[in-house]
Amino acid sequence: MAALATAAAAPVAAQHAVAPAAPPRSLEAGIIMQAAPVTGLTFPDDSDRAVLRPDDFARPTLDVMIGGEGPFRFLVDTGAQATAISRALALRLALPQAGRATLVATGSRRTVDLVEVGELSFANRTVTLPGSPVLDEAHVGADGILGLDTLQDLRVLMDFRRRAIFLSDSRAAVSSGPFEIVVRARKRLGQMIIMDAEVDGVRTAVVVDTGADVSIGNPVLEQRLRARQRGVATGTDVNGVAFATAMRLAQQVRVGDMTVAQVPIGFASSPAFEALGLDRRPALILGMGALRGLDRLAIDFPGQKVMFDLPASAPRASAWRRNPFAP
Repeated sequence: MAALATAAAAPVAAQHAVAPAAPPRSLEAGIIMQAAPVTGLTFPDDSDRAVLRPDDFARPTLDVMIGGEGPFRFLVDTGAQATAISRALALRLALPQAGRATLVATGSRRTVDLVEVGELSFANRTVTLPGSPVLDEAHVGADGILGLDTLQDLRVLMDFRRRAIFLSDSRAAVSSGPFEIVVRARKRLGQMIIMDAEVDGVRTAVVVDTGADVSIGNPVLEQRLRARQRGVATGTDVNGVAFATAMRLAQQVRVGDMTVAQVPIGFASSPAFEALGLDRRPALILGMGALRGLDRLAIDFPGQKVMFDLPASAPRASAWRRNPFAP
C-alpha cells in the first residue's frame, strides 16, 4: 500500500507494497463480533461482474484485457492510487513510454518509468490509462495492479464466498441486500480512511488495503500500544526495496461494529503514512490477513462508505483462503 506524494520534476504515481511474510498460523486473525444487519450498499442485477480469484497470499485478483490482448492477471488493490503493469508485460505488448513518476511504497520512494497502457478492460468495462507505473513482476506477484484510478468513481463489491467482483456506477439505483457493518470513511488522495476504529483501545485511522497480506501500523500506534514484540518480519515493496517490521500481536482491532481478534501487525516508518497525512496519529493499513473471515467487502467510493458482511454463523471456516490454484 502507498499514497500519493508530490514530485517536483515528474508526474506522481502511487502503489501498495508487498506485505511481509505471513505470520505463523497460530497468530491468524479471526472476526469475533457480528452486529445486527443494517441497510447498506447493494447492487442491481445488471452490475458488471467478473471472477475473483485469490493469489497465494489470499489477495484478490481478476482478469484484464489490454488493447484486446490477454487475459492478464491483475491484483485488485484498494491501497494503490495508480494502476500499474509489470515490466515483462509492458515489453511483451510493446507499450510506448509515457515519462517518469515518483512512486511511494511501504519502504521507499523511487522514480519509475511510465508506459501508455491505452485501453484496459475488466468486468465488462473499458478505461483509458495515459500513463501507468512499470514494476517488476517479482515485486508485485501478478501481471499488474488495478488501482484506485480505475475504481474511485464506482461502488465495488468483492464477494469472497462467491468469488466474484461486482462494479456499479455511482448513479446506478441500489435497493436490496443489507450488509452487517457500514462504516463512514473520509476520502483523502483517493484512499478511504476509516476514523471510527481502535486497536486495543487506541483510536486509530484505518485504511483497508486488499493489496496487502499482513497489516502495517505506524510508529505512533506502536508507541501507544506498548505491546510485546513477537519477532521481526522482512518484506520487499513494489520498488524492490527490502524493509523490516517489528511484529506485534493486537488482541482486538475494532472497525465500526466489527471486531477482529488476534491481528498480527508489522510496524514500520513508511513514507506512505506521511504522504496520507497519517504520520502524526495512530494509523493502520489493514491487510487481507485480517479480513479473510469476511463473506463480502464493499467500498462505495462516491458515498464514502466501507461495508463488511460477516459469515452467517461464526466462527466458520472462510471460503476465501490462500490458494494459487483456485478455479
